[in-house]
Amino acid sequence: MTKRKPTVEKLSALSEHHALNTRAPAVTDPAFSENPFFDPRDLVQVKYEMLRRVQKEGQPVAHAAAAFGFSRPSFYQAQAAFKAKGLPGLLPERPGPRGAHKLTDDVMDFIEQVLAENKDLRAPQLAEMVQEAFGLTVHPRSIERGLLRRQKERRSSPP
Repeated sequence: MTKRKPTVEKLSALSEHHALNTRAPAVTDPAFSENPFFDPRDLVQVKYEMLRRVQKEGQPVAHAAAAFGFSRPSFYQAQAAFKAKGLPGLLPERPGPRGAHKLTDDVMDFIEQVLAENKDLRAPQLAEMVQEAFGLTVHPRSIERGLLRRQKERRSSPP
């Protein structure tokens, strides 16, 4: 069977969603080299097929993980994510910080307290005050976003 090359569009979409399998050459499972339906560059498809081989065909975990370019711990992580969230669980998590790691509740409480005393202060001034009080360098735009986040939280939480 002739192997079709993934389109530029597909590769771009996979990359955009962080689902482009950078270990595609490590996928040695025969289906991915013999059948054009299977694309070793599609990370979600590779993970799903690896899980299916173990669950439905009874392949040993170590064998399936190796054939699909993963380690045993990666297999178990994919298995847990799939059980918890289904196919969306096989998508990689978004890279980067998950939240405001500098603007903790204490820092935001401080900023709001200072603003309550002087509403004319702007984000650059607040950033300087945070630097003095906490020793943290925070970008003024981060402070603005933190304040907006707090406003949204207050509006959405019941009184």
